[in-house]
Amino acid sequence: MRIAVGCDHGGFELKEKVKNYLEGKGIPYVDCGSDDDPDIETTRYPFFAAKVAKAVASGEARCGLLICGSGIGISIAANKFKGVRAALVNSTYLARMTRRHNDANILCMGGKIIGEWEAIDILETFLNTEYDGLFHDGSL
Repeated sequence: MRIAVGCDHGGFELKEKVKNYLEGKGIPYVDCGSDDDPDIETTRYPFFAAKVAKAVASGEARCGLLICGSGIGISIAANKFKGVRAALVNSTYLARMTRRHNDANILCMGGKIIGEWEAIDILETFLNTEYDGLFHDGSL
């Protein structure tokens, strides 16, 4: 269950906290950047969204996590890639529903919107919820 993790300057601080959580749980991840301290330099979210989206679309990662200031721009950028279903989520309920009903494979959050513990709850829910399929997959 390898996770591709990425952010811009607005999500850097939260990304670092999420990485500590993943390491503590022994969950493998690949850090796709940004590696810059947000106080040093502004980074461009489309570049990091593309790195995570490509990792998920190619199967290099089972799923992805993207964080920018609001979560909006990074989710729009990631959804431009074939095979990516990136969802902007700000509650555990939405994390559960986007997995169960939409089979989202990239979780997007706003680093200026979500606190650390709420982000961890959302991530846990996203990682531990399965897709329901059935009428959600359009095959009926």
